[in-house]
Amino acid sequence: MVSSSTNDNNLEVMRHSCAHVLAAAVQKLYPGTKFAIGPTIDNGFYYDFGFKKSLSEHDLVKIEREMAKIIKANLVFTKKQLSHQQAKKIFVNQFYKLELLEELVCDGQKTVTIYQTGNFIDLCLGPHVRSTSQIGPFKLLSLAGAYWRGDENQPMLTRIYGTCFVNQKKLDQHLDQLEKAKKRDHRLIGKNLNLFSFHPQASPGNVFWQPKGYFLMKKLIEYWREKHEKAGYLEVRTPEILTNSIWDISGHLKSFADKMYRVSTPDDKNNWNMSIKPMNCDGGVLIYKNSPKSYRDLPLRMGELGVVHRYEASGELHGIIRSREFTQDDAHIFCTKSQVKSEIKEIIDLCFDFYQKFDLGLDHLELSTRPKNSIGSDEIWQEAETVMENILKENEIDYKINKGDGAFYGPKIDFHLKDSLGRTWQCSTIQLDFAQPENFDLSYTNQAGKKVRPVMIHRVIYGSLERFLGILIESNGGNFPFWLAPTQAIIIPITDQQIKYAQQVKKNIKKINNIRIEIDTSNETASKKIALAEGQKIPYLIIIGAKEAKSKTINIRKRGEGVLGEMRIEEFVKSTQS
Repeated sequence: MVSSSTNDNNLEVMRHSCAHVLAAAVQKLYPGTKFAIGPTIDNGFYYDFGFKKSLSEHDLVKIEREMAKIIKANLVFTKKQLSHQQAKKIFVNQFYKLELLEELVCDGQKTVTIYQTGNFIDLCLGPHVRSTSQIGPFKLLSLAGAYWRGDENQPMLTRIYGTCFVNQKKLDQHLDQLEKAKKRDHRLIGKNLNLFSFHPQASPGNVFWQPKGYFLMKKLIEYWREKHEKAGYLEVRTPEILTNSIWDISGHLKSFADKMYRVSTPDDKNNWNMSIKPMNCDGGVLIYKNSPKSYRDLPLRMGELGVVHRYEASGELHGIIRSREFTQDDAHIFCTKSQVKSEIKEIIDLCFDFYQKFDLGLDHLELSTRPKNSIGSDEIWQEAETVMENILKENEIDYKINKGDGAFYGPKIDFHLKDSLGRTWQCSTIQLDFAQPENFDLSYTNQAGKKVRPVMIHRVIYGSLERFLGILIESNGGNFPFWLAPTQAIIIPITDQQIKYAQQVKKNIKKINNIRIEIDTSNETASKKIALAEGQKIPYLIIIGAKEAKSKTINIRKRGEGVLGEMRIEEFVKSTQS
């Protein structure tokens, strides 16, 4: 019996143990399978396998049955410490495990940890539940392809996703949420509402924006510009291609080259001498460096809606939420050390203004610290991390530590938002950078007439405009608020005899208030027109029949509320403004 009071850590242990049971079941059912890794993830786990033959979703049922037998057998998870030579003998036919073993040797580890569950043995640090009977209700969810180590040059493996909860009620709630999420998949809604399309043969991993989808993008940009102008930001634009000498100075060639698109010029075809920008920061630095600065010029806030490109692996792509070309609403703030705290506090406040506008709530903040591939001295990193943590503490903002996940040039604060389905998404980021001003020899003249280094703050609020819109679509199911909806109202004449009056209604409505309004003049029946308009999630349907044409009124249906009834044009327009 699993206690319903199991905390998050115990739940993670249970899920990891369930991943081992999954692997044990696969070993029993599919002899000769190669085993890769099986970590926990948000709300579940996965395990990557190299099968001799491809699996289908139907095979998951068979695997689940075998897992249930293993759990019922109450098998103990036994931990053992082995030498590398002993472990190599166990995994002699498992080359993915042997590769992991070699890495452990290179890291200087003298022994390795394995866990045994029945006949299944895995290379694993643990921990695990005591025995399989302590694993709660589980469900295998889906199959996916995944390259070993996420590298497209490595073999393609089969990833089996699953989840596990402390009781059946929580599992059922999660599965119900997943079903709701499927119906809100932004790719499905985007196709149904004709917002965007994908053409992988022409441009893999990139988005083609249809008129209504691009309208939404423009509205996001319009609001961004309005808020940033009020907050004292100057908008700039920088080139999408920079020479590798610049990327070398910033450290991108060392830390980010595997994601960068390479460019050769026609007069130097065989050499990779330029790169398409994966980030906007180097261009912002060059703008700052273009002219001398004094303390009177700071803080200098420069915003850029910059198109960037990152070569994401095909398995990482996910509609507009994860694409290879996207628009970052970047800003780079150059300031003195004494201005850092107030600038970051203002950015935090600005973030909350945006979340309120789009009805997205904050779930939590994360402070991400120095990663392995960082640039800059220990002293710089210590100072930057201390400053970021003090800002959060002084403003009494709760946060979690995300160790080792900072940007390669500085620590960062990440904002994780919660949507209407209770899922969390990372959007806004604030990064504190002492390293790039050093790399590019940036300076300003202080009050004593001495040249000193500025501090650089990188930040995004939407993050990626495309990703933010994808999150918004999935959160509201495509039911955009009235101010954002591409089509705010549609007029549906019952018969062709009402088309002339419908045209007059449209003209009068736009004269009073420039509402985005259309007329459905198709040959479909009125009921079919209404059904199509509701499927397009248009906020208002204006129905016009003979009665309305005669009385010079309109009949209104409102999305989510149903029939509002007959009213005058002026009355309807006034109701949309409330």
